Amino acid sequence: MEIALAIGLGALFGLMLERIGATDPNWIGRMLNLTNTHLMKTIFMAIGTASILMFGGQMLGLVEVGHMSVKEIHVGVLLGGAILGIGWAIAGYCPGTGVCAAATGRLDALFFIAGGLIGAGAYALSYPFWEQVGFLNGEKWTIGEIPGADYPAVLPGLPFTGDMLGIAIGIAFILIAILLPRRLVGKAAPVTDAKAEPAE
Repeated sequence: MEIALAIGLGALFGLMLERIGATDPNWIGRMLNLTNTHLMKTIFMAIGTASILMFGGQMLGLVEVGHMSVKEIHVGVLLGGAILGIGWAIAGYCPGTGVCAAATGRLDALFFIAGGLIGAGAYALSYPFWEQVGFLNGEKWTIGEIPGADYPAVLPGLPFTGDMLGIAIGIAFILIAILLPRRLVGKAAPVTDAKAEPAE
């Protein structure tokens, strides 16, 4: 049942990525050069909605706090994030959108996936070295205290819980998505491919 649920949710997620244009590197490029913020607005809206649902669900007891996963902060995460961002800008894909784009038949996405697998393999082989030099030494923490979680808080003295802060950040992200103009610089790039502009 869990595998079937994962496949179903993954397929639905991929369908949504295709629907909003996230599997098209042209739209990714327009977002990153700020000539069309459609995808940026969608990402802000999705993160904001998910944040409100997750932290609100934890406060109401509908979401088990133990399911919350927090990444460690260390040099490896920061360096890896920078590499991911640069690769995303160059290729027009991130790991999720690249796989979805391949499923739609884009051949360039297959090369992107191959590069990602080679990079993952290189990291796996060199993992002992990065661990030895201290790049992977870090801690897990949250901004505010999350009731029921064991993660230390950066700001433990807040007069409100980390759950409430998560909801507030989610609301802020949704407001940004609503107020963000369609483009921030220049003129919107014309649609040069056969695909129509993604649905709003």
